[in-house]
Amino acid sequence: MSVEPYREITFDKEGDGPAGQPAALAALARQGVTDLVVFAHGWNSSPAGATRLCSDFFEPFPGLLAPGVEAGYAGVVWPSMMFTGEPGPDYRALVTVLPEKEPVLDRLTELLVTAPADEAAFAEFGALLRELTDVAVGADDRAGVAGPREPVPEFLVADPVEVCALFTEALEAEAARVEADSPGVPAGAPGFGEGLKRYWKGAREVLRQATYYVMKKRAGHVGEFGLGPLLGEVARAAPRLRVHLVGHSMGARLVAYSLKGLPSGARPVASVTLLQGAFSHYAFAARLPHDPGRSGSLGDLQNRVRGPVVACYSRHDTALGVFYPLASRLARDSASLTPAAGPLGSGDPRWAAIGHDGVQAVPGTVVRPLAEVLREGVPASGCVSVDTADVVRSHSDIRRAELARVVVSAARTGR
Repeated sequence: MSVEPYREITFDKEGDGPAGQPAALAALARQGVTDLVVFAHGWNSSPAGATRLCSDFFEPFPGLLAPGVEAGYAGVVWPSMMFTGEPGPDYRALVTVLPEKEPVLDRLTELLVTAPADEAAFAEFGALLRELTDVAVGADDRAGVAGPREPVPEFLVADPVEVCALFTEALEAEAARVEADSPGVPAGAPGFGEGLKRYWKGAREVLRQATYYVMKKRAGHVGEFGLGPLLGEVARAAPRLRVHLVGHSMGARLVAYSLKGLPSGARPVASVTLLQGAFSHYAFAARLPHDPGRSGSLGDLQNRVRGPVVACYSRHDTALGVFYPLASRLARDSASLTPAAGPLGSGDPRWAAIGHDGVQAVPGTVVRPLAEVLREGVPASGCVSVDTADVVRSHSDIRRAELARVVVSAARTGR
């Protein structure tokens, strides 16, 4: 670990963790720590990878702190998804966080590898995805049921051939865009087969979106029922300790939802910084622009933070700008789902992510380019959107000293 003192906070998928974690954090205050920076990793991180990310991200902090500031550091490790598409999808890695679904994952892997060119195989693929995500579909209810009437993404219950075709088109459109923006850089062939076989390329992205759906629910649950109550216990034991929450991707969703789980009256959080946040840009809105009778999933919870809530966003984030919006549009759930508008998102702002264009529909939100924030600092309170496109070139591109400086500025701990 690049910094000390460092503590690791672990949660299972229910938000439960080992006894003694709040006491270990509160003890840091008795050792002289004034400010505790808590970082939550995102989707697709193994525990070891999460610890490495924490080490890399925290490394610049000691050199940025003002005299008299004694910082402590904590990494939130939660069971997210280890599933990437480069250089080839590692479907078996899903078993590490969904062990009870191993037979389902084995068959999904077989289908994706063999890519049979018949509709029956796609029908089986759709049924397996519903089993993977615990989505039940009644004979007369295509919308399905997942728990207590939660919205179910349409891509999990619609015709699987049509869904896979839609995602294949999105992949090919994005490849064409990349090639047009970067002449001479090959974007890959638009398709890899004829007829139905071609749509298995989109099926890989559909599986990614299905696992995203599972992790989306998990991140919010761990934040609200795990991290939030833990921070409440820390506040009772060490009321002067200032806590600064930082999260990347799904980890941003996790730390944001921890505000929902804070005990009544507890205000230990002094700042929040969201890096490429994978949840709705309307989350903090008291009223949704397209449905004024509803609030965002975290409506007005920014008021539980003593300092600023900073959303760093980048237009270069393809994950939030193309594929998540497509799934979110199919889900028709702008209050709590995340993704942003892209080529196939019809430019509809209902589906946009906070990591794609910052906080939206919250009066008084300040919008600043990164260069200005690095020069003049983050405002002391309220919602702040920071355009980090100058340094953040992809969804996972967060190991940046500039982003550490944003966190330190939001925390009011910098030189």
